[in-house]
Amino acid sequence: MLGSTGSIGTQTLEIAEEFPERFRVVALTAGTNVSLVVEQIKRHHPEVVALADASLLPQLKQQLNALPSEQQPPHLPQLLAGPEGLNVAASWDSADLVVSGIVGCAGLLPTLAAIKAGKDLALANKETLIAAAPVVLPELKRSGSRLLPADSEHSAIFQCLQGTPWAENARLSTGVPTPGLRHIQLTASGGAFRDWSAKDLEKATIADATSHPNWSMGRKITVDSATLMNKGLEVIEAHYLFGIDYDQIEIVIHPQSIIHSMIELADSSVLAQLGWPDMKLPILYCLSWPERLETPWRRLNLAEVGELTFRAPDTKKYPCMELAYAAGRAGGTMPAVLNAANEEAVAQFLEERIHFLDIPEVIEAACERHKPDLQTQPQLDDVLAVDAWARKAVQEQVTRGTRRLPLLALKA
Repeated sequence: MLGSTGSIGTQTLEIAEEFPERFRVVALTAGTNVSLVVEQIKRHHPEVVALADASLLPQLKQQLNALPSEQQPPHLPQLLAGPEGLNVAASWDSADLVVSGIVGCAGLLPTLAAIKAGKDLALANKETLIAAAPVVLPELKRSGSRLLPADSEHSAIFQCLQGTPWAENARLSTGVPTPGLRHIQLTASGGAFRDWSAKDLEKATIADATSHPNWSMGRKITVDSATLMNKGLEVIEAHYLFGIDYDQIEIVIHPQSIIHSMIELADSSVLAQLGWPDMKLPILYCLSWPERLETPWRRLNLAEVGELTFRAPDTKKYPCMELAYAAGRAGGTMPAVLNAANEEAVAQFLEERIHFLDIPEVIEAACERHKPDLQTQPQLDDVLAVDAWARKAVQEQVTRGTRRLPLLALKA
């Protein structure tokens, strides 16, 4: 489990506890929440644990050694840290499936390590494909790893494709076009501001942007939902996963978040996957595929839902959506720049250094600056270099000041 203390990680471990006869946790990686890692070690008895921050390793060892004898796990895991430690855990020999739940581009290298080791991958970290598809897809082909989408929208598409005559072609989700797949419709809740007018966004606060009406997620992805950048990034990911052109991928606002995505086939039939807004279902499908496990979870009751509504997204309110389509069509290193600039812009917003409406402006500026240096066939080093460049470009722009929140106002 890459990112064991985050939202995807904790839900994956809950599933492992619900189905102990089917799943065993052998490796964990985490960021800074050492206390939660200790609890996870006590519950799951992994063989190896790796922390991203090596300076926290002594604290982890101290807390484990301080456990009362009755709380000690049967065996203490091997403890690792830093980038190399994450890569070792990601490619751990006894693991046959790796769930990639590290937020952002930080998950790229350990995810690549898992692929190179031939592990099947449940991918909840969309940035891996968005930033580095030209690197990741050839590695998948070379290693034979199976890539299973763990986020709700791409899982919905993947599940719908299993019901087609070409299900065998859909098994790997590695960019090979599926015969007969005409369109993909990605549903979006509309985020925290779906019922706000575009002009009212001038008053948007951090508290507003991080309050999602339907889903329980981390702060960064909740802001991405508010800007609709999450859906723009999912468009790029769908392009690479399912080998379909950008003109055939549509976004539709669906406030109830019951239909998680739809596919349209050559005969105009539309298949959809429905369920309550709960990430545990797509995660479970990745863990159990191609089987389906019986669960005691709450059944979907459409009479209880009452109505399912849809509307086209407002491009004026959600400019990030169009930025993502443009970056995807540009290809090469541009999606990596878009992703890194977005991560940094959201971080700056959450630190109250820029306004919510500055997010798309600083992202667009970084993408424009990158156009003369666009690389169409990047290697891993190129992706990592433009990722670092884009973050620095956003930081520099924020330091110079933005239209809504200039530097002088920050100092005041």
